[in-house]
Amino acid sequence: MVTPRLRPMGERALLAEVDDLPDVLALHAALAAAPPDGIDDLVPAARTVLIAFDPSRITPASVRAWVRSAGDAPPEAASPGPLVEIAVRYDGADLDETAAMLGIRTAELVARHAAAEWNVAFTGFAPGFAYLVSEDWPWDVPRLSRPRTRVPAGSVGLAGGFTGAYPRETPGGWRLIGTTDAPLFTPDATDPVLLAPGARVRFVPHRTEVRTAASEPAGPVAPAPAGSSAPSPPGDEPASPALRVLDPGPLATVQDLGRPGRAGLGVARSGVLDRAALRAANRLVGNAETAAGIEIVLGGFRARAERDTWVAVAGALADIRVDGHAVDAYAPLLVPAGSELSIGVAIAGARLVLAVRGGVAGAAALGSRATDVLASLGPAALVAGDAVVVGEAPAPIPVVDAFPWSVPGSVVEVGLAPGPRADWFAPAALRTLRDATWTVSGDADRVGIRLDGPALDRVRHDELPSEGMRPGALQVPPHGRPVVLLADGPVTGGYPVIAVVTDATLDRLAQVRPGDRVRFRGP
Repeated sequence: MVTPRLRPMGERALLAEVDDLPDVLALHAALAAAPPDGIDDLVPAARTVLIAFDPSRITPASVRAWVRSAGDAPPEAASPGPLVEIAVRYDGADLDETAAMLGIRTAELVARHAAAEWNVAFTGFAPGFAYLVSEDWPWDVPRLSRPRTRVPAGSVGLAGGFTGAYPRETPGGWRLIGTTDAPLFTPDATDPVLLAPGARVRFVPHRTEVRTAASEPAGPVAPAPAGSSAPSPPGDEPASPALRVLDPGPLATVQDLGRPGRAGLGVARSGVLDRAALRAANRLVGNAETAAGIEIVLGGFRARAERDTWVAVAGALADIRVDGHAVDAYAPLLVPAGSELSIGVAIAGARLVLAVRGGVAGAAALGSRATDVLASLGPAALVAGDAVVVGEAPAPIPVVDAFPWSVPGSVVEVGLAPGPRADWFAPAALRTLRDATWTVSGDADRVGIRLDGPALDRVRHDELPSEGMRPGALQVPPHGRPVVLLADGPVTGGYPVIAVVTDATLDRLAQVRPGDRVRFRGP
């Protein structure tokens, strides 16, 4: 029997906390056996299971009752998983420092790490990132006090009682002891995750091959070209493009509403940051709200119409022109064949959304065409010369006289809902969070936004075991300044979450740029 302690994670999720990892695995198995309608995701971690739900289909009270009843289910014995061998070079940037911190020689650290049989307890943080534990590993290794903004793909690291390897280049706070070339995550493979929950793992020094006891893993698959279509069946001609990119600006990516419900595999929701802007632009050209469009950071985008093409632009404020003539945002626009569509540098706000009638086509990764910059999922960022291919439009262009919208401001107010770790902070910290005016730092992208302002004082300074995260979560690293996770953010993390931005106001953060100010309201 497991008795979970339930903590809120905003309005649409909660954390079920238990005493140890075996209890987590037992609770997760019981929950996964028969989830009721309205449960969107289950994310096991070191001491918690995150339960994401849709309040329109199931009430929070019903979720709590279901989780408590699942804790009463008797645990089932797990059979040993397959053995996976991972070739590793022990050359990590933190190897010597970590050994010294543990009071042992570097050679002993390497030998103990390679001799242990590890088990995949759960996946998270990024697609294919497995948290490995071992009864043969005696140390608890503290994370870096300030995480790296870039950890190279293939880095093998230590944090707490875990080891793991980074499938993609991402931010991270683990201490790096080695590197591997193993294909940890291949989204187009039948089994995309090499280190699946339950697998047994051994790290083999100085080997150049990677194999499993069951089969050879598939090799890595390169991201699909931006705007390209899926492979055509024999005899079919590829669709003709609607637009040809002349200049993508600082960053232009294909985005839809993302990949919800896959956080248990370590896959973030991703998708467009300003969901309301994409929905509006799609409606204006007769697309389904879920159709893929183009997210343009800070404007500066130009494209030529290869045929008569209907488009709509929403989001940030910018000068929009067709063949040099000014046109309106939030309105359907016909761009005749051969004409140039230009979107100037954003005057206010940070991101524009370009919808094209028919929706941007292309190969989907795990059910979505969204570009996830943290996990390198989906199409590559657009570059000059790329063709934008679209699908068939399902509905006529609607008649629109005016569409209500407002110019994004330089001071953005967002609502807060309770976070699971508010008790890790001094009582004054929540007041400081609400009362301060925070400044968006230069570290602001689709993964998250670091805010500058007063430190949020903590009353607990020990390590927090990794637990599930959500878009909108306000993580607070040891330096005390919050980081707001966004759509491409990690699905698990090890810094306490003091509060969560409400889903209704989260889109506003898509429009902030470095130097803008943010104010929080509630809880």
